[in-house]
Amino acid sequence: MNAAQLSLISLELTGHPHWSPAKQLRCLYALSNHSDRHYRELQLPKRSGGIRTIHVPAPLLKSVQRNILRHVLSLLPLSDYATAWRPGYTLLNNVLPHVRQKQVLKMDIDNFFQRIIFPQVWQQAFAKTRLPQATITLLSHLCCYRDRLPQGAPTSPTIANLVLRDFDNYIGRWCAEQEIAYTRYGDDMTFSGDFDARRVRNKVKGFLAELGFELNHDKTRLMSQGQRQIVTGIVVNGPYPQAPATLRRELRQTLYYYEKFGWSPAHSEMTERHWLQTMQGKIEFILQIRPNDSEFLHARHNVRRWLKRCA
Repeated sequence: MNAAQLSLISLELTGHPHWSPAKQLRCLYALSNHSDRHYRELQLPKRSGGIRTIHVPAPLLKSVQRNILRHVLSLLPLSDYATAWRPGYTLLNNVLPHVRQKQVLKMDIDNFFQRIIFPQVWQQAFAKTRLPQATITLLSHLCCYRDRLPQGAPTSPTIANLVLRDFDNYIGRWCAEQEIAYTRYGDDMTFSGDFDARRVRNKVKGFLAELGFELNHDKTRLMSQGQRQIVTGIVVNGPYPQAPATLRRELRQTLYYYEKFGWSPAHSEMTERHWLQTMQGKIEFILQIRPNDSEFLHARHNVRRWLKRCA
């Protein structure tokens, strides 16, 4: 057994340590050689309209990818400016630098995951390890779908952060020199302070182009202090971050009517349980911003109680 094969076995990727080394290797080689056979495609509606295509790996491949994430990718350093998809980080890490700023500039990377190709995965993610080259190549194949990063694989978010690590650090340092705050939450970049928005946009656009990315110009927004400044769904104009008042008001009213009159299937295409889970997600969003909000702590308690009743 060569060094690459030994390294693969040591990573325990199959989740079946009782399998013989030969069986584990056959499994990994089969998955990497025909990874496109192990995905199913889903079309999901976007909140903003349109359709998002998700490629969901089959259970065995997903299990292997989770072990790659746990034993390889999670050990690699990320940029401090990347605030999504990492343990210990919440939306607050993304919004706090932008509170009470003169202006906020939001830019979005178009078709984010699909623009990340196999050579970038190989070079910017796995080549940063000390694993043998053959192992790096196989791991890269296991995490790609038709030579691109699939949205839907558990490894994709961390790989995307690794691919953009140099970009984040360079732009972050450049912004710091200009006294501009910068964070990136997935494909959503935010800049705040007192600056020339066109200069920042051109700087970012040029660097992204070198990496094969493009801006989604329809989602570029410049918000001054006189406007409602929203960063990843959170209002940052005030002295502290806050969920939009409309969301809080509508959620408060919806839960009141549910508690008073009960569930009416005519009001939603969802099942009662699914609807309650949606309400729970909105409450968790609010509590992620203000964990001690007594009103929505009470609402979370009620929704959890209602969910148990639906079980």
